[in-house]
Amino acid sequence: MKKQKWVVASALAVFASGVLAFSASAARADDAKATYDKSCAMCHGPGGKGDGAAGKMLKPPPKDFATSLAGKSDDDVAKIIKEGGKANGMAATMPAYGAKMSDDQIKELVTYIKGLK
Repeated sequence: MKKQKWVVASALAVFASGVLAFSASAARADDAKATYDKSCAMCHGPGGKGDGAAGKMLKPPPKDFATSLAGKSDDDVAKIIKEGGKANGMAATMPAYGAKMSDDQIKELVTYIKGLK
């Protein structure tokens, strides 16, 4: 009987750990979406197609993430977010967010952006 209780308690602990990890992951995804909506969507559009309302007025206009980020590593994309348009030869119209976002926020944002395509 003691062994059965231990097995059940262990299984519940593993399940609870999985639920907490999933919840933390979902919260990070929600945070990344909120960051994208606040800082990126106005130019890049809700789906990352470069069709945001403000982006339509920019010269050059923002590019579609599906094509402009093809072959770029997470570090390349993070550098663009941190340094702005001058990083990796991107259009100079994109502002730098390195002073406004933590490295963790940028990492989560990169994951979100790459998931849009």
